[in-house]
Amino acid sequence: MGANFSALFRDQNGATPGFAAAKPGLGDLPESCVALIIGSLDPTEICKLARLNRAFRGASLADFVWESKLPPNYRTLIEEVFGDLKKDLGKREIYARLCRMNSFDGGTKKVWLDKSTGGVCLSISAKGLAITGIDDRRYWNHIPTEESRFTSVAYLQQIWWFEVDGEVEFPFPAGTYSIFIRLQLGRASKRFGRRICSTEHVHGWDRKPVQFQLWTSDGQHASSQCILNEPGKWVQYHIGDFIVENGNLLTKIKFSMMQIDCTHTKGGLCLDSVLICPSKCTERLKAFLNCAWPLKCRKSENTHIL
Repeated sequence: MGANFSALFRDQNGATPGFAAAKPGLGDLPESCVALIIGSLDPTEICKLARLNRAFRGASLADFVWESKLPPNYRTLIEEVFGDLKKDLGKREIYARLCRMNSFDGGTKKVWLDKSTGGVCLSISAKGLAITGIDDRRYWNHIPTEESRFTSVAYLQQIWWFEVDGEVEFPFPAGTYSIFIRLQLGRASKRFGRRICSTEHVHGWDRKPVQFQLWTSDGQHASSQCILNEPGKWVQYHIGDFIVENGNLLTKIKFSMMQIDCTHTKGGLCLDSVLICPSKCTERLKAFLNCAWPLKCRKSENTHIL
């Protein structure tokens, strides 16, 4: 691209003429015209073009360029995540802040914009979930790890009644969303700089499927079930999908994961977090993460609005 742009400033003999003989080029375009052009590009391309010259840099700072990249309900998102934010911030700075991993609710939740799609993603740590027996060290422990964006995970040693419940109320922009829970059979550690995962305490998960369910405040419901049978690696298990129609209103979501057959114990499981993201992001998730959706789950999903 750089070679093509520089060619605009050369004469027919291939030489770069002096200032007096220079022909009109990209640098002579008005910022308003440049802004209209780059407004149709994605944020990464805009930032690259901003390095070309002063006109492109000035155009890349225009509010209307970045407002088109923000979610329609970005003002509501700002209030929910940041509270009081400086009113004189430009739209480019607001976009940059929303793209960061923004912690809230005591650090148990993180929200950010997906740079490729502009969709809102939200993650809930294990400490932000209601886990049966979590306060009893005979069953559960919180262990530090570099493999979680929250720097710790919940590790289950052994239990009869396994149940995890979660709830979140958030102004998701209108669209379709998917919920995943990130689990690992086994406990990972490092030895001589290499990752190893001990699975000697993993038991009970291959006998009965785990049940997943979700409910929304407007009456949507989805359920599925899945056998946990992939030890030694993190897997994103699909809980279900839901639809948001009005992004200016708070959407309340409840979800659960359970295996409550008390004829046998279950153990050796790491629980990291729950991820809520636009369904259009799931293809990229499957490319970069190990997702048990939908093929690996024996799925029986029923989504409806009452």
